[in-house]
Amino acid sequence: MTVLAVLDSAGRRRSPATMPGYHAGRPPHNKGLHYPADPPTVQEIVVVMREAGGDRHGARLRALIVTLWRGGLRIQEALALSERDLDVERGSVLVRNGKGGRRREIGMDAWGWEQLRPWLAARVELPAGPLFCVIDGPTRGRPWSSAAVRSELRRLALQAGVRRRFAPHQLRHAHAVELAREGVPLNVIQRQLGHVNLGTTSIYLQGIDTEEIIAAVNSRRAPMMPASVGLQL
Repeated sequence: MTVLAVLDSAGRRRSPATMPGYHAGRPPHNKGLHYPADPPTVQEIVVVMREAGGDRHGARLRALIVTLWRGGLRIQEALALSERDLDVERGSVLVRNGKGGRRREIGMDAWGWEQLRPWLAARVELPAGPLFCVIDGPTRGRPWSSAAVRSELRRLALQAGVRRRFAPHQLRHAHAVELAREGVPLNVIQRQLGHVNLGTTSIYLQGIDTEEIIAAVNSRRAPMMPASVGLQL
């Protein structure tokens, strides 16, 4: 029996691993593994952004990093964005189909929007499609894959000397932890991240260092009481 080769849109032979049903019945290699909440620091994120370079590829990666980091989006939410989902004037991003099919609108700070501008300028020269798209080749303008993003982040983090796991979800954790440090109420962080309950949000905040918790409690003021009560217990 003759087996016909399946070609992709560029005329290249497709790997069997890309065919529907290839992974059916095979558990993922990371099933059951739980990674600790260990978000990268601001310095580590910035050094990876600098490592990306100054061309269109670098502008695209920096724009995606700030969307994950300063907007707190999941990787699939970010890769599903289109240009019309961005409202620069309001400083908001519309997530049309979040986890569980839920729609939400999130905020992003002015610095994040500033980092997005170079990629937005380059994006208009490419075919219409998702905000974060393929730049070169016959598939230009089509969706950028999450696997390619993860690989690129690992590569750049290694080049930049970042000695911790540097993945899209870690940037989302960093967003949550930084908001908590800045005094943003927990229910606002919950809405920003698109969590159904506060319990999930609290898990994200486990990335706050123990010393930071101790210092915060140690700096509390003494209990206040009327002078008439007296200061002696």
